[in-house]
Amino acid sequence: MQKIIAAIASRAVIAVPYIWLGLFFLIPFFIVFKISLSQVAMAIPAYDPRFFWSDGLSVIWQKIQQFSFENYIWLTQDSLYYKAYLSSVKIAAVSTFLALLIGFPLAYGMARAPLTLRPTLLMLVILPFWTSFLIRVYAWIAILKPEGLLNQFLMSLNIIDTPLTILNTDTAIYIGIVYSYLPFMVLPIYSALEKMDYSLIEAAQDLGCTPLKAFWKITFPLALPGVIAGSMLVFIPAIGEFVIPDLLGGSSTLMIGKTLWSEFFSNRDWPVSAAVAVVLLVILVIPIVLFQKMQTRADGSGK
Repeated sequence: MQKIIAAIASRAVIAVPYIWLGLFFLIPFFIVFKISLSQVAMAIPAYDPRFFWSDGLSVIWQKIQQFSFENYIWLTQDSLYYKAYLSSVKIAAVSTFLALLIGFPLAYGMARAPLTLRPTLLMLVILPFWTSFLIRVYAWIAILKPEGLLNQFLMSLNIIDTPLTILNTDTAIYIGIVYSYLPFMVLPIYSALEKMDYSLIEAAQDLGCTPLKAFWKITFPLALPGVIAGSMLVFIPAIGEFVIPDLLGGSSTLMIGKTLWSEFFSNRDWPVSAAVAVVLLVILVIPIVLFQKMQTRADGSGK
């Protein structure tokens, strides 16, 4: 009897995350997917057909037959959308790479710091989260604008004669994304490096490895799970970012988050905006699934 209860309890524990994903991911996804197959309508909500259980199964089936993939075909015909996707992927990839260049040395320094100092360093990394995300982005406007703090500082040192144009450019977007999501890169890498046995580095150097070679042969491979996790934590939200491109990039910036917002709120074209969201989700899910398959194969070959 106790074994049966233990088996039921273990399965119940495993079922909790699946129930959570079903309620807060799958069901909303299917609702958005259903809207993407609908047609725009001057109604509330702004799409048709709309389902009501009181209509009966026959009426519901007739409405289901009205679904079409016209909105997805429209996305392939209008260059605005695939340019927005490509621009978003480029900006997210460059931002992730820059965050890695900055975050890895920070995480390595934190992992090699004295044990008594590490909690303080972790608090300093997490400290920006204590302030509103929107306020932090607005602070960068005050720093980067032509009469902002950065230009005033550079001109006071006679480094530049005229203010630099940084705000409302892709450079400002990179700065905003890297600053905002840098902790997501630092923390996973730090977690991986903290567990590392640094006597391996000493052993490699005793065997003739240079510090640089020992880094690429030992440190980086051991930190690779943290690098991949941090890269995903930065890349995934960055590709759909809306606030930073809208405030720091200006009206000329083309990213899929701004395009989706415009379709939903300005054009009130819910079906097209839902199709944009579904395609964006597919773009993000496919690399994750491929990585999981590669990781499973690597674990299998390692055994």
